[in-house]
Amino acid sequence: MRRALFLFIAAIFGAYSAMAEQTALGSPIVIKFSHVAAPQAHKSLGAVRFKELAEAYTGGRVRIELYPNSQLYKDKEELEALQLGAVEMLAPSLSKFGPLGIKAFEVFDIPYLFRDTAELARITEGPIGKEILGLLEAKGIVGLGYWNNGFKILSAKRPLRQPDDLLGLKMRIQSSRVIEEQMTALGALPQVLAFSEAYQALSSGVVDGTENPPANFYNQKMFEVQPHATMTNHGFLGYALIVNRDFWNGLPADIRSSIERAVREATPYANAEAAKENDEAMAAMLKTGKTAFHDPTEEERAAWTAALKPARARMAERVGVDLVRRIEEDLARPSP
Repeated sequence: MRRALFLFIAAIFGAYSAMAEQTALGSPIVIKFSHVAAPQAHKSLGAVRFKELAEAYTGGRVRIELYPNSQLYKDKEELEALQLGAVEMLAPSLSKFGPLGIKAFEVFDIPYLFRDTAELARITEGPIGKEILGLLEAKGIVGLGYWNNGFKILSAKRPLRQPDDLLGLKMRIQSSRVIEEQMTALGALPQVLAFSEAYQALSSGVVDGTENPPANFYNQKMFEVQPHATMTNHGFLGYALIVNRDFWNGLPADIRSSIERAVREATPYANAEAAKENDEAMAAMLKTGKTAFHDPTEEERAAWTAALKPARARMAERVGVDLVRRIEEDLARPSP
């Protein structure tokens, strides 16, 4: 209740300040863009590129203010802040929309649904991806696009060669029923914690392990407190670039078009930076030797896939059997 009141007051104050500023002659429209990634992370680099493009394409009529590294809100708070109008723009992980009531986004958490980023792009850049983004409008949000992070690895305080190696381990996850079901299927004990709290929880032993793309694992220094990791690549972590619906609809049409253009052009840059950052993170972590990384054999990978198959079937029922079927059929067709 106190947090909601704080966000409401912040929204009122922010809206009043923005209105006062924008009524002044020649004052730009201010868009506060908040996210939880570190300043050096690919999401931050993508946000900087977006800022540059948006400000250029609007001729300076828009000013993007960037707030990385949870400076304004932690990942548990940011969606509520956006809906209240305390901030105009976010790039949260796709898993955040499940607790908001939009289960279709959880399809991206289903294990081993996508083999690589090429398959992923066929969905996120196609009609299915746009259809899923459209579901946000009922929650006061407009989805502008998808940004990649990468495929996830599993880490823990002990080696993870087989699914049974996770038995009894407390695994930090973000809030997602699909990921929770995934960890339960592997015999682990899922623990929902904010991303900003993950390192301390791993360091202190509150949790035993986690899942993350290599870049997150490296940027948050998790490799310093996780002696073992396995390159399962079992799931995808991505983001949606979103804005407050009422704020968006109140913008002049030409401003919206310019921002959409900036998103389209910043997205391939952000995705390329994600791939680059993951590669560089792996190289840096291998060099330190603090974490032993295991690349599963074909037999071991088959065991991981088989162990997660029941969870995949159950979660398809949650997110929509028809949606999963459409995605599988799309991916089964020859590439254009």
